[in-house]
Amino acid sequence: MKTIIKKIILGILQAEACVILHKYKPKIIAITGSVGKTSTKDMIYTALSDFAYVRKSKKSYNSEFGVPLTILGCQSGWNNPLSWMRTILSGLSLIIFKDRYPKWLILEVGADRPNDIRKVARWVKPDVVVVTRFGDVPVHVEFFNSPDDVVAEKYQLVKVLKKNGLLVLNADDEKVLSMRKSIPATVTTYGFSKNAMMRVSDVAIMYKKDRPVGTTFKVTHEESIMPVRLNCVFGNQYIYPALAALAIGVHLKINMVKLIETLENHSGTPGRLKLIEGIKGSSIIDDSYNSSPVAVEAALATFREIKTEGKKIAIFGDMLELGRYTVSEHKKIGVLAGQTCDLLLVVGLRAKSITEGALLGGISEKNIIEFVDSRQAGKYLESVLGENDIVLIKGSQSMRMERAVEEIMAHPEKKDELLVRQEPEWLARE
Repeated sequence: MKTIIKKIILGILQAEACVILHKYKPKIIAITGSVGKTSTKDMIYTALSDFAYVRKSKKSYNSEFGVPLTILGCQSGWNNPLSWMRTILSGLSLIIFKDRYPKWLILEVGADRPNDIRKVARWVKPDVVVVTRFGDVPVHVEFFNSPDDVVAEKYQLVKVLKKNGLLVLNADDEKVLSMRKSIPATVTTYGFSKNAMMRVSDVAIMYKKDRPVGTTFKVTHEESIMPVRLNCVFGNQYIYPALAALAIGVHLKINMVKLIETLENHSGTPGRLKLIEGIKGSSIIDDSYNSSPVAVEAALATFREIKTEGKKIAIFGDMLELGRYTVSEHKKIGVLAGQTCDLLLVVGLRAKSITEGALLGGISEKNIIEFVDSRQAGKYLESVLGENDIVLIKGSQSMRMERAVEEIMAHPEKKDELLVRQEPEWLARE
């Protein structure tokens, strides 16, 4: 019965969303890929919101439910029938009455299983498509026959890009670049590659009183070279989104200097390589939203570059939905962690393979500690943290790694603002 009701609600929401798109005719920016969709969505929103009326997907609303909810401007009703009824009535109101509606919609479009994007692509025709990154083993690959099938599913969104639209591609991922073939659209690329049209160089970590406070880099576009500063965030997970946002802004004829000034005020996305003040003079790099092999590798690469007089500590939870790649990918991450960290805490059954890899990476067995859940790991760390220690925290969504962050953050009273999954529905879950 629940499945039938769910399908009915979804059908109504999608029908309303189609009518609303036809009535108000907003421009649509659709973002897909396996890594960095939400950060890219948020960065593009920051870049454009000073220059136009823009709406973005809330949190990570990227499913067949999330996309119409964004178009309607509504929250998920979760398991509350009355909330869903209010959402449906809100959609009807937009259809019946004339209302002020965004000029641009920024939609995050994901795929957990085959045909997820194909279903959305049947009725969403974007003006701009951004493809972020895949990596060798994309997240959610467990439900596909191969990593190439994940790429093919994401390509369904590119195929419905409006003629003469804009295709924005990560130049550092060959699978992404392959999507530019036979597409009747303007193509722009971004990344570290010398062939990227929006190219980054001279990346460095900013420090204040010997503490890391953000990231700085230079961007080259055509004949211009400009510096960019991003506060309280680190790594390629923010550099790539900034480049994508700049590429779209420049295409829309927005002054690049003004775009960069706008991006410097970007506050970062909770749970995505965001700097949070920790207890006892420590610093937390909170990357707790979700996890995949390519994302952990990128986080560790950034972690390795940060200088500190204290210890480098990582708490890693299970990476889920990797299927037959589970053991090998956890072990590979363990090797990198063993080469980077002074202390390693692992959470979950799958993360035991991280331990095996970490020992191969060179860390001492006494400096690896295993836990059943993330809150236990956070409570343990509370007792061993010292001044200038830096903690990297990451794991798949259901591992709830934000609970470890909460245990060691200096201002837990700000958790609603700083942490992911603080809605009542999430907090009620075990």
